[in-house]
Amino acid sequence: MAETEDFLVRELHPVDDDIFKEPMRKRRRSDRDQRFRAFPSVEQSALKEYEKLESRTRRVLSNTYQKLIQSVFLDDSIPNSVKYLINRLLALIEKPSLDPIYIGLFGSTGAGKSSLINAIIRQAMFLPVSGESICTSCIVQVSSGCCEQYEAKIHLLSDQEWKEELKNLTTLLHRTEGLGGEEEDAWDRGDAAEEAVWKLQMFYGNGAEGKSYEELLRAKPRGKIPTSRVISLKAEEAGELSVKLDPYIRTQRRDWDGGSAETHIWPLIKLVEVTLPKSELIPEGVVLVDIPGTGDFNSKRDEMWKKTIDKCSVIWVISDVERISGGRAHEDLLNESVKACQRGFCRDLALVVTKADKLHLPEYLRERKVGNRKLPADSRVLEASELVYTVSAQEYWQQALLTEEETEIPKLREYIRRRLLDKKKRMVTKYVTEAFGLLLLTDSFSCTDHVQNEHLHMSGLRRFVEEKIQLLEKAIDQCFAHIAQPLQEGIWNARSSYRRILGACLVRSRGNQGFHQTLKAVCLKNGIYASRTLARIDLNEAVTQPIYEQIDPVFGRIFRSGKSTDGSALIPHIDAFKLSLQEKMTEIGIRNGWKYDSYKKSFLIQEISAILGGLEGHILRKKRKIYESLTTSVQNDLKPCYEEAAQITGKKACERMKEVLRRGVDRQVAEGMFERAQERMQHQFQQLKNGITEKVKGSIATMLTLALSPGDGLYKELADVKSEYKEMEKLHRSLREVAENAVLRRGMQDFLLRMSPSKAGPPKT
Repeated sequence: MAETEDFLVRELHPVDDDIFKEPMRKRRRSDRDQRFRAFPSVEQSALKEYEKLESRTRRVLSNTYQKLIQSVFLDDSIPNSVKYLINRLLALIEKPSLDPIYIGLFGSTGAGKSSLINAIIRQAMFLPVSGESICTSCIVQVSSGCCEQYEAKIHLLSDQEWKEELKNLTTLLHRTEGLGGEEEDAWDRGDAAEEAVWKLQMFYGNGAEGKSYEELLRAKPRGKIPTSRVISLKAEEAGELSVKLDPYIRTQRRDWDGGSAETHIWPLIKLVEVTLPKSELIPEGVVLVDIPGTGDFNSKRDEMWKKTIDKCSVIWVISDVERISGGRAHEDLLNESVKACQRGFCRDLALVVTKADKLHLPEYLRERKVGNRKLPADSRVLEASELVYTVSAQEYWQQALLTEEETEIPKLREYIRRRLLDKKKRMVTKYVTEAFGLLLLTDSFSCTDHVQNEHLHMSGLRRFVEEKIQLLEKAIDQCFAHIAQPLQEGIWNARSSYRRILGACLVRSRGNQGFHQTLKAVCLKNGIYASRTLARIDLNEAVTQPIYEQIDPVFGRIFRSGKSTDGSALIPHIDAFKLSLQEKMTEIGIRNGWKYDSYKKSFLIQEISAILGGLEGHILRKKRKIYESLTTSVQNDLKPCYEEAAQITGKKACERMKEVLRRGVDRQVAEGMFERAQERMQHQFQQLKNGITEKVKGSIATMLTLALSPGDGLYKELADVKSEYKEMEKLHRSLREVAENAVLRRGMQDFLLRMSPSKAGPPKT
């Protein structure tokens, strides 16, 4: 079969070999091939062709840019048209080749996140694993690169960030005068207090928990802290790096005593980056992210926790098969993941059910076949083709009951490869098309035919664009109007239920025992307490939850890329605007003589696509701010209340803090706290609309002026870009050939796999 596949790759029509000749020093083939080791040969061929297209396009753009710069270097004033071209060329040249694909593994304690990563990279005990106890203590990113060794970077909190945490920890542990014996015991037993004591003892040694903030600032840490705040590790073998990494990643036991020097700086660690050398399983450009717990007490680590979730384009919610039904922690994780899809870049959420080997084999195989697993109703905001994977990392290694394929680990690897391949294809296609449009216009500067009549049609075209922009503004208003009613209903629900919700947050099963410092930690952090080991508490989010329950379905529809039946999706309105402009350009061009000058028409159509295509990234970056505006507004309004409660000391401090919080929230609600949050969200939507229309107006106006203005005296100087244009034309034409080759190879590969006897499986007994 391998011979047949190699023959297929050789025999498909090549994509213009001249295009892909390296004009300068020839890159070592072995280095280039190493980057694609994780892909089958058919997919490797497609990736190599796309990468060559991109490389040659960048070279053409660089040559064109240098010629433009040289042509205007000594000029006192540079025409606007050339400024536009120079800026667009530079932006394309500096555009990153491919942003990494972050795949977040999000799960509760003992769910098997680290075990799953180990199975995917085929390194059994690479990341520390433990069946029940919390094992991974910080965010761990695993990727592959061009390095020769296994490498890791441990990023530590800066000095200022640690001082902030130290101040909060000592404030949290400060014992107030006048506490009774029982109340003092309860104060000592708080979960937040235990974690604070744990960190201080580990970093400074026994007795540190009794010292003041100023005393600890003068104290010498037990571990050695590099001035760069980064610890670099390298090893020839995976097992060797794993041993070095373990004390930095593994959560240290609270009954710990002594330990290695590495464990002493454990409280400072905020992120670990691991790079594998030329992996055959994880392609370069994909980052697997182990996201532990539900945040962190340290503001910087908690912010990183949220941003890490939000930058993941894929989230796998990891859940033990024995805990998947009815578990509150599992439900919370699913909800948090769906929120990430609402506010961040995530477009693909899947539930990965681990430890499937615990199921009775016939039951597991039946569940796997019928897909009898469900995600919450909010998953309709997603665009994933497959939402549930049932895996067994243990059986992947042992294969006592299941084959490797039945563990579904290979299926996850295939998903990762396909995701990267599709993204690379889209990126290169868009990149080459944009570059071709710019070269079309640059070359057209040397052609003066028909330009004398174009200014006659300029005013009519401008009026058409202005009318279409006005229609786009109305469409965006109608789109955002869909949020108004659910938002109003959510406000009503929040006003009627906030006391009950707040009361539930302020009650614990043990009463006030052990809750003193947890509540104080909540107030110190403006309503939020996030721990590596405990459930996340967010009073701001809790009281606004009734609002989010109403707006989430509509919010998801507004920012999804697919069409909606009620016209609430934003991107389709922008696509319709783009199509109408492109059709008008074609119509005017044919009617007024552009059929003799296809350069301008093609440039206009492609540049409109580039301008409006860039809006999607702008919208995705803004939607997080819009989505979080409700909780941010509430947190700002309640900040004086939190500050007052955090200062309370003495007898009955816990009850008095609760009372301050209740009265403060009541007062703010009466003064319109939820209505202000509503106004701020609507203001954010309005700002997004204004930003979209301003970008469209400015970019398209500049583009029209550039494309339709008569010659500006630089035709002779720019005539020498003809060779770059011809090369770019060949590259653009090759896009279709590359795509056709990929389809043919894929079809033949699927045919050969179906015909392969090895896929038939063992005979049933």
